[in-house]
Amino acid sequence: MNWLLAALSGILLVLIFPKFDFVFLAPFALTPLIVAVAREPRRLARFGLGYLAGLIYWCQVNSWIEFVLDVHGGTGPALGWVLFALFCLAKSVHMGMFALLAGWAIRVPWAAIAVPALWVAIEWTHGPLGFAWLDLGNAGIDMGIPLRLAPIAGVYGLSFLFALMSTALALPFLRRSRLQMAPLLLILALFALPPLPGPARARASAVLVQPDIPDDQVWNPATFEAAMQQLEMLSMIAGHNAAGEPDLLVWPEVPAPFYEKTPEMAEVARRAGPGGRTYFLAGVVGRAADGQPLNSAVLWSPEGVEVSRYDKVNLVPFGEFVPWPLDYLTRKISTEAGDFEPGTRVVVSPENGHRIGTFICYESVFPGFIRKFVLQGAEALVNLSNDSWFGRSAARRQHLEIVRMRAAENRRWILRSTNDGITAAIDPAGRVTREAQSFRALSEQAGFDYLNGTTFYTRWGDWFVALCALLGGAGVAVGVRE
Repeated sequence: MNWLLAALSGILLVLIFPKFDFVFLAPFALTPLIVAVAREPRRLARFGLGYLAGLIYWCQVNSWIEFVLDVHGGTGPALGWVLFALFCLAKSVHMGMFALLAGWAIRVPWAAIAVPALWVAIEWTHGPLGFAWLDLGNAGIDMGIPLRLAPIAGVYGLSFLFALMSTALALPFLRRSRLQMAPLLLILALFALPPLPGPARARASAVLVQPDIPDDQVWNPATFEAAMQQLEMLSMIAGHNAAGEPDLLVWPEVPAPFYEKTPEMAEVARRAGPGGRTYFLAGVVGRAADGQPLNSAVLWSPEGVEVSRYDKVNLVPFGEFVPWPLDYLTRKISTEAGDFEPGTRVVVSPENGHRIGTFICYESVFPGFIRKFVLQGAEALVNLSNDSWFGRSAARRQHLEIVRMRAAENRRWILRSTNDGITAAIDPAGRVTREAQSFRALSEQAGFDYLNGTTFYTRWGDWFVALCALLGGAGVAVGVRE
């Protein structure tokens, strides 16, 4: 029965995210696993219960990784599945550790606080330990009341809320005192928090270009010229059809071999707007001092002068570099020769009297990193991405959900330009106000605004995770002695 309960939690965690989106299950998803580990006295078995739930979760939610390795990494199906299996085996350790430790934390009278705090502390470790994707709290991006936690405690506040509800629901099955369910009353405090901002007025505009360039495009002078002409045409059509001259023209993350010093890029900037006030932001390949490639975003002024360059700090394993010793088994997804070198700093760029911050693709999964752009003065955020590597999988919608949470945490507009979708504009409450049709070459005019002020989360970062680590650790320490 315990193994069936653990498997059920794994299935429920899969169902709350795209492609299923049964988000109403989020408050119950961990309940079966918590009941199982509370009933299991053996340490190794508890770890195994969590490990099973983790395997089900990672194998299903990230099944697109096998496709990426096979098709774009050149591994072929057999090796692609082997590497994906190794990935799932490694990532499931996190949930195994949660189950092991939760078996002690559930023993204390304040288990309804200790267990969710433990979940949050372990959930945070995914980023520093190699790969992060969806957090439990991401399931609440369309829940108006729970989302009030985002600008205070970040996505981890919502993760704690759902884990709290799951733990409290497990307690009656474990024949615990009703008094131990009292922490559920904390939910009432949500109604005292500031509500989400209403639909925001868009006082600025941007042209978001989605070129839909095939991943397997063979590049030579002719195909490069054709891609450049297509991008310019899409840019000019939307720009000249706009009600007013756009503030910003945005191309996505390196869909073609564009380089920082390519002369055509500066020329695009000079022709971007008829009135000479449109700044041009594009994903390019930059060069580090040692000549290594950088995944970069460059901003040009209307005069074609380079204003700034941001170099992607958080690189994707197998996407932009291949960890040793697996570099003998597969190639990285990018066709750029040599592994990319990570950037070293956050860059906030001046634009028409305002300041914008740009982050690239997978960096969206790091809430503590994205807040740094706003902390350094960014009044709007731009996300350049190339989600075409995901094929037609649910990863596209999952990635958009992650980006939306960053908008809600920092109370900033986010403009998102991708190669073939999902290109969108997101308001400061995490709502999608404009979404382009995927798998089409197009340009979309999107309204946004420049905002000032910082949220509690922006100013103080992952303070709530630190608090949860203390509470969860205390729960385990006391539970061991029970």
